Amino acid sequence: MLKRGIPVAEITFIQLIIVVLLALGFDFVNGFHDTANAVATCLATGALAPRPAVCLAAAMNFLGALTFTGVAGTIAEGIVSAKALGGDLHIIATALAAATVWNLLTWALGLPSSSSHALIGALSGAALAAVGPEAVNTDGFADILRALLLSPLLAGCAGFIVTGVMRLLFPAHHGGRQRRRFQALQRAVAAGQAFAHGTNDAQKTMGVITLALMAAGHQSAPSVPLWVRVASALALALGTSLGGWRIIKTVGTGITRLTPLTGLGADLASTLVILGATFCRLPVSTTHVISSSITGAGTSDGPGAVRWPTVAAIISAWLLTLPAAAALGAFFYRFPV
Repeated sequence: MLKRGIPVAEITFIQLIIVVLLALGFDFVNGFHDTANAVATCLATGALAPRPAVCLAAAMNFLGALTFTGVAGTIAEGIVSAKALGGDLHIIATALAAATVWNLLTWALGLPSSSSHALIGALSGAALAAVGPEAVNTDGFADILRALLLSPLLAGCAGFIVTGVMRLLFPAHHGGRQRRRFQALQRAVAAGQAFAHGTNDAQKTMGVITLALMAAGHQSAPSVPLWVRVASALALALGTSLGGWRIIKTVGTGITRLTPLTGLGADLASTLVILGATFCRLPVSTTHVISSSITGAGTSDGPGAVRWPTVAAIISAWLLTLPAAAALGAFFYRFPV
């Protein structure tokens, strides 16, 4: 175990490898946990069968993960300072362990909680426990927190508006031919949504590995090496390929009764929000974006079309994850197991 104050030059290659493996393990669980983001609506409406849906999500997640690196740079610099860590990779390792444990716990409960909240909270908590407030980049953390909090609200509004406009444009959308058309469109948009998921979620792991490389003195700038991009993309795609069926059930059927039209509206709204955040170099919770867009799409049928107890449970997980993960990260650092 590393202690604060050990010179960077004494950090062994094996210790850095351990951090990289933990990061890729988190990325794998993230893909497994968040498969619902890309395939839940298609499964709920019958647009895709389970196995093709998951394969599509895995392939597009992989491509999306290789395309952008801006969010990775934000993660590497915006949460904690690599210089303030003083070469203590144990901080990053315990944060990754805490975030992974939280993801597995919420998966077991079937709650679509945020892997982004878990990672950012755990990293902040571990850094605070190890170094103190000076380790946290307050300006960058505030920007990230605003994006995490505002993106679900934006997605909910977008889901409501997009679905409402589609209802006006296609008033006779219940016929068999129209239904098949919407399902075909939904398959195309689901591919785009999985791509968008990869552009944002895999970059969080890339950013953490880049932060570890900077803390260990292997690089001075938050540029993401090619091997980090490929490894993160593969880990996310592999996790996605296994599917997180518990959360798929909650997202796909627990929030509202989805139709091809509402499913298409929700997918299109969430894709636009996630891609917008990626272009702005901001990490968002893809889980909460898609859950919110589904809620907004369902509300276009009237408030009674939404199962509000499920929405309340999702909101509770949304509010709880960041502070709980921060506490878990601090606990893991103080009391390593």
